[in-house]
Amino acid sequence: MARIPIIDRADMNAEQARVYDDAKQTSGIVGGPYYAYIRLPKVFEACQNLRSSIAAGPLSPREQQVAHLAIARHWNSKYPWFAQVRRSLSVGIEQAAIDAINARKTPRLDDARERTCFAVASEILANKGLSDATYAAAEKTMGLESLVALVALTGSFSMTCITAGTFGIDPPAENPTPLAP
Repeated sequence: MARIPIIDRADMNAEQARVYDDAKQTSGIVGGPYYAYIRLPKVFEACQNLRSSIAAGPLSPREQQVAHLAIARHWNSKYPWFAQVRRSLSVGIEQAAIDAINARKTPRLDDARERTCFAVASEILANKGLSDATYAAAEKTMGLESLVALVALTGSFSMTCITAGTFGIDPPAENPTPLAP
């Protein structure tokens, strides 16, 4: 159960309504942790802009999703996990890979960049950084620009997961792949 009351659109102040409406029209993303962010419209807007900037960057949708799944699993964040499973399936991530991540195992990924996204996000979160060897391998596989995008995505999406978890924002009941305990 959510620790934070959800503000109905009709009860929002003018600034909250403006950023909510803009988000609804541009990305459609107004749920999950955004239920908390709406209380700080500038933060809500900044999160939307950062999410859009990272999504438009050098990482493919599949690469982004592999990282998102690793991050949501790390933080045990139920709503982000739900949303990212749905998105992952839509971009062709196999259910077996999703299930492996959910079971805290390394997924079988044929693409070297996708494997690197999983490894980098997982190591950053587990060790609060990357070893020299992982950094060198990631830079060689992905290139520096993509590595910067991946590190930014790891930090940004961690904030999303922490927010959803802290405020108890849970997924809808019809969650086909719930987060494992």
